[in-house]
Amino acid sequence: MDIVIAGGGKIGETLCQELSKEDINIVLLERNQDRLERIINKTDITGLTGDATDYDSLVEAGVQNCDLFIAVTPEDETNIISSVISKKLGAEHTIARVRNPKYANREEFIRDGLGISMVINPEMEAAKHMARLLEFPESLSTESFENGRVNIVEVRIEKNSPLVDISLSQFGQRYSELLICAVTHGQETFIPSGDTVLHEGDHLYVTGEKKELNHFYREVGYINEEVNSSLIIGGGRITYYLLQRLSKLNMDIKVIEINHETALDLSHRFPGIMIIRGDGTDQEFLNEERIDQFDAVLSLTGIDEENIINSLYAISLDVNKVITKVSRTGLLKILEDTDLQSIVTPKILITSKILRFVRSLKGTRASNVEALYRIADNKVEALQFLVKRDSKVIGKTFNELNIKENVLVAYIIRGKELIFPSGEDCIYAGDHVIIVTTYKQFDDIDDILK
Repeated sequence: MDIVIAGGGKIGETLCQELSKEDINIVLLERNQDRLERIINKTDITGLTGDATDYDSLVEAGVQNCDLFIAVTPEDETNIISSVISKKLGAEHTIARVRNPKYANREEFIRDGLGISMVINPEMEAAKHMARLLEFPESLSTESFENGRVNIVEVRIEKNSPLVDISLSQFGQRYSELLICAVTHGQETFIPSGDTVLHEGDHLYVTGEKKELNHFYREVGYINEEVNSSLIIGGGRITYYLLQRLSKLNMDIKVIEINHETALDLSHRFPGIMIIRGDGTDQEFLNEERIDQFDAVLSLTGIDEENIINSLYAISLDVNKVITKVSRTGLLKILEDTDLQSIVTPKILITSKILRFVRSLKGTRASNVEALYRIADNKVEALQFLVKRDSKVIGKTFNELNIKENVLVAYIIRGKELIFPSGEDCIYAGDHVIIVTTYKQFDDIDDILK
C-alpha cells in the first residue's frame, strides 16, 4: 500500500510513526527541510521538500499512483486544494484535515462535491470524546461501538474495592453482562484469562451496555453521579465544538477565556452559556468562580502545562470529574504517576480514525474494519469488524476456531441482539464483531486465527 502525507506537523509526524509500522510505503511532503529530515531520521519513510498545492511537487511525491493521500498541513484551504488536485491526478482516496468551524457544517459538500474521501477534525473528535467522558463520569476513558450500544470504559481499582483480589472467573459470576477485556497492572498490559486476579491500583477495561455499566459502578462503590455542571477553562476550537453538544443538555456551564475577542465570539454563538473573561490559570480567580462547586472541570487551554496544573488543582479540591487536554504525547508517560483522571490528546484520536480507514482499505477479503480504538496507553487495540460471507471464521463454534493468544472476542452484534460469545457460539456473515487484542496490525477478522 502506498500513502503520501502532506504536512509534517504534530499529526503528520504521528501518522508517519504509526503507519510505517503497518507495512505501508510512505512519502512525506513537507515544506520545512529541517523538519522533514528529522521525521525521516526517526521513522521508516521517504520524503521530499515541497508545497502541497504545487502540481510538480505532488507528482514527484507520487500521488498519481498512491492508494491514499492525506493532507494535514496547518492550513485548511491548502489541505482541501491539495486533496482535490491529488484526486484529479489519480490518488485512489484522499483525506483532508479541516479544523475551522466555518467548514464544520460543510463536510458533506467537501466529501461529495469535491470528491474527498474523509474530512478529519481533531478538535471535533476531542469534543466528541469529552462528551462521552461526561456521560460516564467515573470512567477514566471510554470508547463506543454501534452508536453507543456497546462501550469500553477504563476504571481504576481503588483501596477497599470489592474487586480487590478476586479472579476474572469470580468477576464473571458477579457481573455476567460485563467483560473485562484488558488489564493494566503496573507497567504491564495484557488480555486477561479466567485465572487472572485483580489487584488494587489495576486499571480495568470493561465492556458492556450503558445500563449494565451504571449498575456495575453502583455495585463496586463508584459514585457515578450525573454531571449537571461543568467549568471549562479555555475557549478554543475544542470548547466551541463541545458547547455545541453540551448546550443541548440541561447542564449548568461556565467558560473562562482570557482573550477578549474569543470570549465575545463565544458569548454571541452561545447566548445561554455563561462566558467569563479572565485568567483561568489564576487559582484565586478560579476560587472566586467557585471551581469546587462544579461536577466537572475541563482544562482546554492551548498550553499543556497550564492544563495539567489547573487539573491537579481541581483534583485537590475534590472535583468529581476532571478532563485534561494534553497535545504533546511525550508528556503522557510522565503523567502516568500523577492523579490526573482523563487525559485527551486530539492527535491520538485522529490518528486512530485514520488508522481505521487505512485498515478498512487493506481488509477487503473477509471483513471491513468499522471501528478502531487504541486503549491502555496505545498498547491494546479494540476493533469492530463487519464479517463477509467468505470469512474463515463463519459457521464454526469458538471451541472449534484456533484463535491466537492475546486476542479476545468481546461482543457479537447481530441485528438488535448483543451476544457475549461462549465456546458454543458461532459468527455468521453480516455480524459485527468486536475484537480486543495486543496485536497492532489486524485489518481482517481472519487475522484472529493462528
